[in-house]
Amino acid sequence: MIGLIAQGMGFGFAAGTSPGPLQSFLISTTLSKGWRRGVLVVLSPLLTDVPIIFLMTLLLQQLPDGAIRAIQIAGGLFVLYLAWGNWQAWRAGTAIGPDDDRAPGRRRLTLLQAMGINFLSPGPYIFWGSVTGPILIDALALSLWHGGAFLLSFYGTFLAIMTLMVLAFDRLRRLDPRLTRAALLLTVLVLAVLGIVLLVQGIAG
Repeated sequence: MIGLIAQGMGFGFAAGTSPGPLQSFLISTTLSKGWRRGVLVVLSPLLTDVPIIFLMTLLLQQLPDGAIRAIQIAGGLFVLYLAWGNWQAWRAGTAIGPDDDRAPGRRRLTLLQAMGINFLSPGPYIFWGSVTGPILIDALALSLWHGGAFLLSFYGTFLAIMTLMVLAFDRLRRLDPRLTRAALLLTVLVLAVLGIVLLVQGIAG
């Protein structure tokens, strides 16, 4: 049990600290809209990963190459779309504003965008199909408690790191507005690069 918990924490730390579209979207959302919107991005994997884990560990083990390429192309286009939207908002000077927890439609849009990034990124499929999925299967073969301990340690660590990122960048946005705008522009550029990389990988196969 202790070994599974240690593995879960290790992989959760790796997932939380690895640069990717979700982390970049988390940073840009927190910088521009505040910690309440950032927390929605943090919670999005809890909604999207359940079907991905089920698909990869119980049904397919791993997706065919063609499916992975299709996900990469769709994910690249979606990330580029988000980068373009953030760039337009940055140019208009409207990207940085106060927290708005009274706009359920906008909060819902943020959550849907984060879920879209998760569903259309190949990372979770490859991760659960080749790395953590087999560990989860072995843990469940021992007992539900072992499987639950692995998942809890993984997501506890992963979500804790993402939450710390929200708190850090929410603090940053309250400092010099010029610094905040520069950091926000950097996240837009990172999103654009990640989107292009996904698109090229998907097309090149």
